[in-house]
Amino acid sequence: MHPAKHKNKIHGLYVITQEGTEEEILAAVGLALKGGARIVQLRAKRAPAANQLQLGTKLKAMCRECNACFIVNDNVDLALELGADGVHLGQDDGEVAHARAQLGEQAIIGVSTQNVALAKRAQEHGADYIGCGSVYPTNTKGDAVHIGLEELGRVCNAVDIPVVAIGGIHAHNLPEVIRHGACSAAVVSAVMNAARPDVAARELSLMFRRGPCCGTAQPPIGRVLTIAGSDSGGGAGIQADIKTVTLLGSYASSAITALTAQNTTGVQGIHPVPPAFVAQQAQSVLEDIGADVVKTGMLFSAEIIRAVAEVLRHAPTLNVVDPVMIAKGGANLLQPEAVAAFKEEILPLTYLLTPNIPEAQALTGIRISDKTGMEEAAQALQHMGATHVLVKGGHLKGAPMDILSYAHTTMVLEKERIDTPNTHGTGCTTAAALAALLAQGFPLPAAAQITKDFIHIAIATAPELGHGHGPVNHFAAAEALKRSLHSQHERTE
Repeated sequence: MHPAKHKNKIHGLYVITQEGTEEEILAAVGLALKGGARIVQLRAKRAPAANQLQLGTKLKAMCRECNACFIVNDNVDLALELGADGVHLGQDDGEVAHARAQLGEQAIIGVSTQNVALAKRAQEHGADYIGCGSVYPTNTKGDAVHIGLEELGRVCNAVDIPVVAIGGIHAHNLPEVIRHGACSAAVVSAVMNAARPDVAARELSLMFRRGPCCGTAQPPIGRVLTIAGSDSGGGAGIQADIKTVTLLGSYASSAITALTAQNTTGVQGIHPVPPAFVAQQAQSVLEDIGADVVKTGMLFSAEIIRAVAEVLRHAPTLNVVDPVMIAKGGANLLQPEAVAAFKEEILPLTYLLTPNIPEAQALTGIRISDKTGMEEAAQALQHMGATHVLVKGGHLKGAPMDILSYAHTTMVLEKERIDTPNTHGTGCTTAAALAALLAQGFPLPAAAQITKDFIHIAIATAPELGHGHGPVNHFAAAEALKRSLHSQHERTE
């Protein structure tokens, strides 16, 4: 049996090229690598040999720059000529032993399989990884055999080398693919055809941080950049964001949009930061530390909104946007003329929007008095540009119900109402918790449910500080959540 010497290399997002011009392919792959793709496979069978060589040379250089693996599909001779990291073989595209003899012992050799018998055979013959699929029906490869999740799981359990799931995989089914044991997933259209391949790659690549074979002893820490206002009282804004992100186990960096003089009774003063300096703060973080998720809060003015949007347009991040418009005490935290800029500049860059009822009404013009209205507003906000929307229903009577609208699905999140005035910073804390969990690879529905539990505990254990709307208890909520998640993990082992 060939040792799994490349196990840590075959982990994470595996992007396969598709037909297109060289310029289109290079642009999409470059963005995918920027977003976190770890393996790139050149598949260009229809292109002339000279074109394949030219494209492969450029792709290899891009992969080297990003410390990613470069694999050639089927063609051992091309892989040798390019000096690729390895080759991926179909069942009818040659033997592992021949490829090993041509490419050397350090080459990474993968083999396509559809069942346990073929996977075991490939491992016995010295393959370094298995390509298993098609897990789901796919239009990318017309002759693909649909094997399903159960067979994928059986293959993963049957071999000791990494398994790359192939076929019909996208953000909403990848968590199940990972849960069934895949160390990597090969995608084509989910990234190459995306409007933002860098963001699509980021969303998919983050999910592997919670997989059964994460590739490292300690998964990389999630990085969250919060762009928001400072709350001198510490209950909301930048202060609440940093507390939440840190307590939930991610790394928090910040760009401050405005200084506020505020406490539990209200906002006494706002001093905005020059827009260019807001952008400079964010860019400074992104160029060095980087971010997996950007959380925005109080943006205050149209000028700051435009400056932040310009930064986000070039950042391969999932953007969690809390459209902070009105403080608990009634102060305007988003200037009236900034609303149009917010809709035009920020919404199209938003991965998850988290408005409360008044904010959702102000942005959509839809009057919300029940669950139906919340769903209509969420869908309207998606049509306006946000990819996913969480409408928070705490302003309605009865149990505080939230509506998560993602893809073509609606999820209802409910908890009993706690009779307390101490809810200052709940909006900021909700968005920050979602950002922290997404950065650690939690799928959006799971992150939303965990966040709902977190906020409920934070409100229930609020320390009753100040004379108005007091802050919530971030520490107690984080400790309770850690105990709950640890207990769930033990039950599933």
